[in-house]
Amino acid sequence: MSKEEMDRPEASDQTVSLVRWSGPWDSDDPDANFKEEVAAYGLLEPLDTITQLSESLDIPVGALVRYVLAKWATGGSEGMLHIGGTSVQRMHNACQAAEGEDTDEARLRAYEELREMVRWLHLPIEDPTIYD
Repeated sequence: MSKEEMDRPEASDQTVSLVRWSGPWDSDDPDANFKEEVAAYGLLEPLDTITQLSESLDIPVGALVRYVLAKWATGGSEGMLHIGGTSVQRMHNACQAAEGEDTDEARLRAYEELREMVRWLHLPIEDPTIYD
């Protein structure tokens, strides 16, 4: 596909308003954890990061938003959506290597590796301004 074809607006191009949502939801709602995350992430300003990335890479904001949404929406299971395929693969590899060695020492190394990955993934939860 040529650049001209890719830059041409399509009938499928859509406008979406980014809105904050804070509920409510029932405490026994089976989707309460997800709804709580939607509310929590709604406090952030994702377009700040997207705009900076757009300027740095010379990619239109809309193309980056479309990429992020498509990548998230097609990423697989809920766990995969939360963590991301690359992180899940790294975690799986650490466990497989430890099981392949079949020693307590290897399992402890895998635990340390997994602990560090989870710590890194948890940083924006601890401090939502970390990537500002």
